[in-house]
Amino acid sequence: MVSSHRKKSRGTAPAGRRLPLGTEVVRAEPERERAFLVGIDVRTRGRGGAKAAVTAQATVAREAAALQAKRAGMPKSNGKPSIPEFDAEESIAELRTLAESAGATVVGEILQRRDRPDPATLIGAGKLEEIAGAAASVNADVLLFDHDLSPSQQRNIEKIIQRRVIDRTQLILDIFARHARTREGQLQVELAQLQYMMPRLAGHGIEMSQLGGGIGTRGPGETKLETDRRKIARRVRNVEGQIENVRRIRRQQRQRRESAPVATVALVGYTNAGKSTLFNALTQAKVLESPRMFATLDPTIRGVELPSKRKILMSDTVGFIRNLPHTLVSAFRATLEEVQRASLILHVSDASSRLSAEQDAQVEIVLKELEAEKKPRLRVMNKIDLLDDEVAQSLQADAQREDSKTVYVSAAEGTGLDRLLARIDAMIEEDPVSRVHLRVPQSEGKTLAMLEDKARIYSRAYKGGAVELEVEAPASVLRRVRDFVIG
Repeated sequence: MVSSHRKKSRGTAPAGRRLPLGTEVVRAEPERERAFLVGIDVRTRGRGGAKAAVTAQATVAREAAALQAKRAGMPKSNGKPSIPEFDAEESIAELRTLAESAGATVVGEILQRRDRPDPATLIGAGKLEEIAGAAASVNADVLLFDHDLSPSQQRNIEKIIQRRVIDRTQLILDIFARHARTREGQLQVELAQLQYMMPRLAGHGIEMSQLGGGIGTRGPGETKLETDRRKIARRVRNVEGQIENVRRIRRQQRQRRESAPVATVALVGYTNAGKSTLFNALTQAKVLESPRMFATLDPTIRGVELPSKRKILMSDTVGFIRNLPHTLVSAFRATLEEVQRASLILHVSDASSRLSAEQDAQVEIVLKELEAEKKPRLRVMNKIDLLDDEVAQSLQADAQREDSKTVYVSAAEGTGLDRLLARIDAMIEEDPVSRVHLRVPQSEGKTLAMLEDKARIYSRAYKGGAVELEVEAPASVLRRVRDFVIG
């Protein structure tokens, strides 16, 4: 892309020239696209005149949020849990964050409220004329719609606006394309892009070129302007075959892991809930931590030692979001299989968000689509450092019950991590822990060293050339010392 603004930075001189030491070289920065946001609040009136969202997914989300609120003991009104929901302003605020994560500069936005969507242009031709003028006045490069557009709607809008038009799904796909680093992640993003583009080939050939620049134009890299549906379908089959190879390799790796009694714990949650920060705090890994949405795309697995000295494998996964495109859920099934096969799911929520219950409901929708909603689960309320001290202390006190399925932590400050590990330890069933008495000859130095490393020792006494110990250890360790068990 061509640069429109520049900044000074120290750098190297052009080839064949030497600059004096200390000379600053002015380097061009990539141009940030100017995005104009369009939100739409589509509502219909019910029998009693009250407004209700029209989408079936919104109904499912409300029901899931009600369940979450009931479990969390949220206050009730008229006998029903009081659940904050995404309103139109908060929805377009989320779109703003998505746009910034895609590398755009938001130069304007407009919110349209309608009783029903317009089948031709979603928001109506009159409103589009107004938006066209507003976008032209701020010299916008692209319009981002906080709604999915049909192929015909997208073409009709572009004819009136005379600018590129990107819907919510394509914007999320673009962010995923930016953040995919491994070959596996790139394949999964490409498959989702191809499935999205298939019905939109007419008039979009050039945007599928690998030379495309800007939001929504990062094509899979394998197609050209003249690509037809047959070639796209062939590429889809090819990518699906490669992803199946990835799944086969993952199955083999998982079978090797499952041959040993090591549990897998998967982190899930709404995007930007702090999963990667928590993952790093528990595993001392160095995965990217970023406030941008979908900073984590490629899965990471690391080992963690629990208080019982058992080892578990913890996996960090891609964040979920409201109305996550179905093509992405399908394409990333190879990655999300770690969630399906996990012994325990850590559902990470942002405790500081007013919409925590609604965000949790969106996670429930995806877990249900993955058929993982019945997995054992521990809810982790993160970011308590952003709450008032009294509120945070009260919540932590309530969560200290042994039967509590919620733990309050601050991954950024390390608060509550010991309690979280203890709760994980209590919920993991693999390689169960037992307490036994042992008498180990002092000559068995390797055995004693192994017990020091892999067991919790409660007492130790030296008698007649042997060491008598009371230990708590996993079954895999006790099998190795069963000849020394006494009493």
